[in-house]
Amino acid sequence: MTVSARINGALRRVPAWPLYLLAAAYGAWEFWRALTQQGPYLVEPINVLERSYGEIALILLVAGLVVTPLRQWSGVNLIKFRRAIGLCAFFFVVAHFLVFAVLDVQSLGRVWTEIVKRPYVTVGMLAFVLLIPLAVTSNNLAIRKLGPATWKQLHKLSYIAVILGGVHYLWLARGFQITPLVYLGLGIGLVALRYKHLVRRKQPA
Repeated sequence: MTVSARINGALRRVPAWPLYLLAAAYGAWEFWRALTQQGPYLVEPINVLERSYGEIALILLVAGLVVTPLRQWSGVNLIKFRRAIGLCAFFFVVAHFLVFAVLDVQSLGRVWTEIVKRPYVTVGMLAFVLLIPLAVTSNNLAIRKLGPATWKQLHKLSYIAVILGGVHYLWLARGFQITPLVYLGLGIGLVALRYKHLVRRKQPA
């Protein structure tokens, strides 16, 4: 038995639902640390919490794109966890937006002003909007209603959302920072791989 077969055998016994609990617990823990101004939240806790939620959302979005190439290259199959990864990413995107809207700018009017005034907010909001139909249709009923082909086409919006999220983070960062560049580079690279794979599948044998 290969190593990947052993790993897949072990993964088959691991349910996906604990990922939702871990995401909720992590989000609550970060909120508590911000509320009590612990660790990195000592100065500007709202701003740090907003960025923390946004960064973990971007990490999870990138992780969701890793699932397919990982299976192709190594044989390790994490497909059963991909929906949970995507929904947890959306959860943190919503949390990121709520901290921005409720705790930071504190009014819908100012939210709209920031979207119009600041291009990096516009880009981030566009990524958020693109993720909404993906979150709404991340269930078996939606797959049956839409049909697998339409559902797959719709969920390719995640490719655009990942890149826009990376651009949003890079634009937001002050000065030269490696981390946003890494996330953006990973997002672009993984989307390029998926595009290359899809083109190859469409070519006649």
